[in-house]
Amino acid sequence: MLREELLRAADDLLAESGTEDALTIRAVAARAGVSTPAVYMHFADKEALVEAVCMRVWGELQRIFSQSREGDPFLALGGCARAYMRFALDHPVQYRVLMMRPSAAQAVPPAAAAEAFGYMVDAVEACMRTGVFEGDATEIALGLWSALHGSVALVLAQPSLPWPEHEALIDRAVRVAGFGTVLYSRLPGELPPSEDLAAHADAFGAALTTRPERDQPSP
Repeated sequence: MLREELLRAADDLLAESGTEDALTIRAVAARAGVSTPAVYMHFADKEALVEAVCMRVWGELQRIFSQSREGDPFLALGGCARAYMRFALDHPVQYRVLMMRPSAAQAVPPAAAAEAFGYMVDAVEACMRTGVFEGDATEIALGLWSALHGSVALVLAQPSLPWPEHEALIDRAVRVAGFGTVLYSRLPGELPPSEDLAAHADAFGAALTTRPERDQPSP
């Protein structure tokens, strides 16, 4: 099918160049061995072609999200969060196109962003049913997503900073966001002095550590 051949050609150009600038209608047509008008029969313009190429890869993340929903909701949310960050770091060009460009229409998120947010809200609502999260599901989902996206966007924008290797970065970001959200709604209006806060945090960590390994929350 010609459309699939064009998408494969565009995928190859994207992988070779590392930038969406390489995905011109003329270049894709040449790589696929067809005329430029043949490309326009399937894609209205370069923008449509670029988004189609990126959404093709996005399907890979959707499958991972679906597989990560089994078991304990808090752990499942962590699995989705890790998959999201790995996808972004493994596919930086596609991620920039899908998540780091303004929407074409105000208040109408791109398809990928809308789908990612939907998965996040569903996972948060599952956690709320267990009591691990408290509050508004939409606000919690936006907060969690902001933490993940912010980490990824900074790594992509400033790769020369002394980042840890990707898995260590992902683990820290997901745990900080997850456990921070668990605690946020339970914090008092006025926090205790730093020394008392440290003691409470130590006690919390010790309580989790003494539980059987299979019960330890590790989002």
